[in-house]
Amino acid sequence: MKVRDILRLKGSALYTTTPEDSLADAARVMSENDIGSLVVMAHERVVGILTFREVIDAAVSNGGSFEGLSVYRSMDPGPLICTLETELDEVRRMMLDRHARYLPVIDNRRLMGVISFYDVAKTVVDSQNLENKLLKAYIRDWPEETEPSEK
Repeated sequence: MKVRDILRLKGSALYTTTPEDSLADAARVMSENDIGSLVVMAHERVVGILTFREVIDAAVSNGGSFEGLSVYRSMDPGPLICTLETELDEVRRMMLDRHARYLPVIDNRRLMGVISFYDVAKTVVDSQNLENKLLKAYIRDWPEETEPSEK
């Protein structure tokens, strides 16, 4: 499976910010949309990523305040990226090696989406569930799983 397949299932919602935006505004967008990252864009190019980790670190370093903090001063300027053709196993390895929870997806220098650790985990679980279902259907007389009864 490739990143292209994950994005197709995930949908096209994409949230970005600019380096000049205030950290408070970026944190508000993240909170209002229940997202863990914003891709930082300048001149239609990815220049960084801002995750809840950077937001918390910046606020703590600033005495618990967002006052005077910009996205530029808080973002990760060197995020891992992947392409539409990156294999799922490679994405998992990259995320684990760098402790990255979010990867911008780039195609011909254009931002196509963001893959999260959650997206990867969900894809793996869904794929395993489908495989198990197909294998059980292949085996004759395999008992159907039943939901545990509520007490």
